[in-house]
Amino acid sequence: MVSTRHHPRDFAPPSTARASTPSTTSESSTSSSKKWVHTPATAVTLWLLISCPLVLWDSGYVLLRPHSMPGGKWHSPIWSPYELYGTVDYIYGWPAYNAKNGFTAAQAILNLAETAAYLYYLWAVYRYGVPATSTSRGSSKPQQGPRSAFIGGRVVAGRTGAIALLVAFSASVMTLSKTLLYWVQEYCSDFENIGHNDIWTLVIFWIIPNGLWLVFPAYSLHILGEEIVSSLANGAPRQRGRPKLQ
Repeated sequence: MVSTRHHPRDFAPPSTARASTPSTTSESSTSSSKKWVHTPATAVTLWLLISCPLVLWDSGYVLLRPHSMPGGKWHSPIWSPYELYGTVDYIYGWPAYNAKNGFTAAQAILNLAETAAYLYYLWAVYRYGVPATSTSRGSSKPQQGPRSAFIGGRVVAGRTGAIALLVAFSASVMTLSKTLLYWVQEYCSDFENIGHNDIWTLVIFWIIPNGLWLVFPAYSLHILGEEIVSSLANGAPRQRGRPKLQ
């Protein structure tokens, strides 16, 4: 009689065992739906889509000198605009080239490194980006068609998104700092390469074009940096293994 009274305690009631399964599934689903995602900013993505081809064009001109310069076999029609720009900014013209000024080529090589990083970011967004959902942080209504592959309604989840975000942020730091160096070296050399221009020529052909590579990288740093700070502030600290005490 004793064993009969205690027998039900040896086995969990079927209803209790079944009840735990939906709860576990629900928690797993909730955890998955809240997975961290990187949401590319439309303005940043558009800037990269426009600037990367221009930077490659500029680097090609610099690294292929003198063949890409006026009178060179590859100058026209690809690099024809540099015939005028080389007279505005001597660092791109014959004076700097004849003086064997290495700043222009060094800058072009760094441009290629930055562009490679940006192209990786764009590839990651295109390759691994998925339509945003209501459960994704910073998501918006999904868009359809080729435009949505880069602009709006896409997120890149997990470690891939985190790496893409870090790469884009690091490249933006490089671009902004290098462009500032480009401006500061003119000031420190008493405007040796641009001081011969009148103010309007300088504004139209030098300040505005080069200023774009200050404004947009700075904006990118603000947007990407805010996302990194927000993620670090709201995320749980990474668990590190500790040696066990013997």
